[in-house]
Amino acid sequence: MLQEFKDFIAKGNVMDMAVGIIIGAAFTAIVKSMVGDLINPIIGLFLGGVDFTNLFVVLSGGGPYDSLAAARDAGAAVFAYGAFVMAVINFLIIAFVVFMLVRYVNKVKSLAEKPDDVAPEVPTGPSEIDLLVEIRDALKK
Repeated sequence: MLQEFKDFIAKGNVMDMAVGIIIGAAFTAIVKSMVGDLINPIIGLFLGGVDFTNLFVVLSGGGPYDSLAAARDAGAAVFAYGAFVMAVINFLIIAFVVFMLVRYVNKVKSLAEKPDDVAPEVPTGPSEIDLLVEIRDALKK
């Protein structure tokens, strides 16, 4: 059983998947930073200074809170729709970047699989043998 597990781990697909997961986690952190630090402020600027991360509705547990973190610290039940909007924006950006990456990889693969361009055959006319046969036949007449 241990040998089977070693064989399974040693397969290329498992290693490729592990690398993909690790890079995906790092990529997710980059996208979260891009959305939180770059895109949100621009969207907030156009929407009059709205910060999506602090958009919430208190369902139960007290009065008004200044931020979502304060409401959660107080133990209030909150409907944090701003965090959901941020998650959707993160997903869309990640999905678009992955789409572009896969599209580029597929393009490179198709170019690599394409056979080398072979020069098309150019009709060169009759060969020497064909010409000699024609001359011989003409002389026989």
